[in-house]
Amino acid sequence: MAAITGARAEEITIGKLSQLTGVNIETIRYYEKIKVLPVPSRAENGRRMYGPAERRILAFVRRSRELGFSLDEIRALMRLGGPQKASCREVREIAANHLDDIRAKIKDLRKLERLLTKTVAQCTGTTAPECPVLDILDVQSPSRTRVTI
Repeated sequence: MAAITGARAEEITIGKLSQLTGVNIETIRYYEKIKVLPVPSRAENGRRMYGPAERRILAFVRRSRELGFSLDEIRALMRLGGPQKASCREVREIAANHLDDIRAKIKDLRKLERLLTKTVAQCTGTTAPECPVLDILDVQSPSRTRVTI
């Protein structure tokens, strides 16, 4: 049996990569399919093998997803070439746009919170057929327009 080189010794299977990163195996395969993660090398038995570079990329993608970046935004960040090559200005632009999206979502969530708070307060909890909560959920309900933010 041939000796394993240093680089090859650092390679791990998709299962081990999943365990180390906390990213589901199917998600790893999906990231490869949509080209967020590069196609890995293969062992003689055909298994995918991942080295330190792939582990770092996957960790970057996972952290980016945790921060709410879309896959398109992550691709854009990765196209910039990583921490050694990307200009802070370019990264800042992507992050600032993402922050604007988050703020818009927060604004929408606050509106939803006010609507639900008001609607729940109007709900008497009786067995009557009229229910303000169901009214706002039922698109066909004529009383839907009564509930405003």
